[in-house]
Amino acid sequence: MLVDAAGVRHAPAGPEPRIVCLVPSITELLCDLGLAERLVGRTGFCIHPWETVRTIPKVGGTKDVKLDAVRALAPTHAIVNVDENTRGTADALAAFVPHVVVTHPCGPLDNLPLYRLLGAIFDRETEAEALCAALLREHDALAARDWPARDVLYLIWREPWMTVAPDTYIARTLALVGWRTLPRPAADRYPEVALAEVAGAVDRVLLSSEPYHFKERHIAEVSAVLPDAAVELIDGEMTSWYGSRAIAGLRYLGERAGG
Repeated sequence: MLVDAAGVRHAPAGPEPRIVCLVPSITELLCDLGLAERLVGRTGFCIHPWETVRTIPKVGGTKDVKLDAVRALAPTHAIVNVDENTRGTADALAAFVPHVVVTHPCGPLDNLPLYRLLGAIFDRETEAEALCAALLREHDALAARDWPARDVLYLIWREPWMTVAPDTYIARTLALVGWRTLPRPAADRYPEVALAEVAGAVDRVLLSSEPYHFKERHIAEVSAVLPDAAVELIDGEMTSWYGSRAIAGLRYLGERAGG
């Protein structure tokens, strides 16, 4: 049954779909499913694989989609995400795009139904199953190891400092290697945090490359407040991007945690 994250049932797309994707990681996934030629629009943040997507028209950002630009492309399908895009955008698209596919992976294994949903809608079942097998290999390799529990602070923003709650895709990915995100629990999915309040309680601070692009100079800034924690940069695409990048992401995470 081809049912998306909003509970909407979709039929197979047919031989010539016109897809606008408003989710960077899923744009990459569509390309890896062999659907690059069917992509007619993307956001400015959809940058992978660059040599493939650079010629695809941009329709704004993930939160500020240019609806007139999308309309001009006459898509048959628009792909959106609960966290990346706004409900208002999805509702507006539904007024003129025949099929709006809503996605919402909340953990690494949610990539399996994501691959299969898009593979079935766009006639790429074989490619989707190959991705499923690759993801399961990486996931099972992490699950087979006995990872020591570590309390980590994963920072995604500065001024104010912001982190991730335990119910996010990022936190559930980090949990595969025993990294428990602080604070626990959190009322918001992406809460503000005062660094001084977690002093002495955190083993490791991870400074993500996105959405705020932390750099080497920020390591000293955080270390000054949290001198007992190991502070390091981490590739946010590898920890937060679902879709096909999650396969390499799990391998990357295992290498970082085991190092």
